[in-house]
Amino acid sequence: MNNSILVLNSGSSSIKFGLYDGKHPGLPGIGHGQVSGLGTKPRLQAFDRDNVAIVDLQLEQGCDHAQAMLALVDWGRTRKASENVAAVGHRVVHGGGLYDAPVLVNKDVLDQLDTLNPLAPLHQPHNLEGIRVLAKLVPELPQIACFDTAFHRTLPKLARQFGLPAHLYERGIRRYGFHGLSYEYMAETLPGIIGQAAAGKVIVAHLGNGVSMCAMLEGRSVATTMGFTALDGLPMGTRCGDLDPGIVLYLLNELKMSSAQIAELLYEKSGLLGMSDISRDMRELLDSDTAAARETIDFFVYRINRELGALTAILGGLDALIFTAGIGEHSAAIRSRVCDLASWVGIRLDAKANERHALRISADDSSVPVWVVPTQEEWMIARHTQRLLTRL
Repeated sequence: MNNSILVLNSGSSSIKFGLYDGKHPGLPGIGHGQVSGLGTKPRLQAFDRDNVAIVDLQLEQGCDHAQAMLALVDWGRTRKASENVAAVGHRVVHGGGLYDAPVLVNKDVLDQLDTLNPLAPLHQPHNLEGIRVLAKLVPELPQIACFDTAFHRTLPKLARQFGLPAHLYERGIRRYGFHGLSYEYMAETLPGIIGQAAAGKVIVAHLGNGVSMCAMLEGRSVATTMGFTALDGLPMGTRCGDLDPGIVLYLLNELKMSSAQIAELLYEKSGLLGMSDISRDMRELLDSDTAAARETIDFFVYRINRELGALTAILGGLDALIFTAGIGEHSAAIRSRVCDLASWVGIRLDAKANERHALRISADDSSVPVWVVPTQEEWMIARHTQRLLTRL
């Protein structure tokens, strides 16, 4: 009987995957891996449930998503792992106003999701390409799209609006929010970690290459920093974050940049990379002794603190602060600086707990507990896939 769930997260230069055991309610992981370096020097790596390497294979130089997916399927067939797969769950960044829950994918669904490509050009086309390629290779396999925007469907209209004419809101120009799969995982798991506080006023800081924050009340999204696209809000690895729209007009009219050049600037050449002119990787910036690196980190922390203040005001207080994702989970230095600036809300850090990346990193006398909780977006996708299969 087919009972395992395969999860695919197809990005611009990689395909991440995870396999989960659908026989058990907790969906324990069976294995995981990725194809990295697409378009340059692609490499297929996979690990078992104990994180022991089971394959490390260099693929043909320059191979694309389709070739990488074929290699992945072929490898799965040789291990007979694919024979037990009941369905595949995919991360799809943008569901727009069309989808606020996971959906079984067919041609009509793909065509509709294609219309959202301009709203997430770094992610959406690659997410959908992974679905299309797998449909050709294994057409009988059910594929389910899980959306990063869906968790934010609970945002009140007030939080969705921009100061634009109402007819544009009706056309879909509104705040959607992203990283929803990460926030949804937090909403499901925090009650078992932080107790009653999870039902209160919680801010989750998803700090990775993509960066956003979400204010949650009773486990629901009520405000978030990202908006119509994944450019908005906090500065990220290569994305600019919050920006006066007049700057775009200036780039167009005065600097005579094309829309394609502006898109490249805002999506791929800004953020930590653009400001520092060193790296998109926070670890490299923290290791650097240059003024540009210091100023970039200062700005990053300043903007987090500003959004923390705004989200706390919307919630009317704060019962818990959660750090997650790459920087949030692994950078004690960034967490320390954020918490120092947040002393105004009553946060007090336990420096030793923070340095060892403990689960709770706030001091005993902190008015607001602070936690470090690893996110598991792939597990959340597996959970959605399993639930939708059951309903079908």
